[in-house]
Amino acid sequence: MSDNFTILVVDDEERIRRLLRMYLEKEGFMIDEAEDGETALRKGMERDYGLVILDVMLPGIDGIEVCMKLRQEKATPIIMLTAKGEEVNRVQGFEVGADDYVVKPFSPREVIYRVKAILRRSSATAYLSKEGRSSNNIVFPHLVIEHDAHRVTAGGVDISLTPKEYELLHYLAISPDKVFSREELLKDVWNYEFFGDLRTVDTHVKRLREKLNRVSPDAAAMITTVWGVGYKLEVPK
Repeated sequence: MSDNFTILVVDDEERIRRLLRMYLEKEGFMIDEAEDGETALRKGMERDYGLVILDVMLPGIDGIEVCMKLRQEKATPIIMLTAKGEEVNRVQGFEVGADDYVVKPFSPREVIYRVKAILRRSSATAYLSKEGRSSNNIVFPHLVIEHDAHRVTAGGVDISLTPKEYELLHYLAISPDKVFSREELLKDVWNYEFFGDLRTVDTHVKRLREKLNRVSPDAAAMITTVWGVGYKLEVPK
């Protein structure tokens, strides 16, 4: 079975790992486990998992650091598990590249819903994408977004984006030259209104530009900062 069907569950509590394994296996996923940050990081680097469910509070290396280090090498979707009231950790998780989070104590059904939602959007899980040619392509001179396939090419080269990086780029691209405030992006791309750490948006824009710039500086330059307001995707004239 492809690694795209395999989910890495990282938690130091065996009870939680067992619960998630039981529910996810019912949905047809293969499960791998890790009970500490070092093991999670090693496994996450060695394999291309379909998704990682990652507890914030881990012995040794914590979940925030694991997420940050994985993001330097991998576009694997990551859902963070945080204890109730750990809002600071949720903000940190988004800043280092987490795609979503679930608050403990959680409903297993909520986890399943979020896993499926991310995998539907994820460029790392093409097996869930529609077959055939996309009718929702967005084509610019230096940038092409094939939405049904969740494929992005810049300067003719494929770019590997996390689900959240892809969503951010697509959101800007469907309204070219329109300026979006950080608050709008946080609300519409991250779907979170109740904490307003706008660095989350800045960090993702920075990472998106860096990835585009590696293959096409022209594509990277399309993501424009409008000082004092926010960001837009500017189409070359």
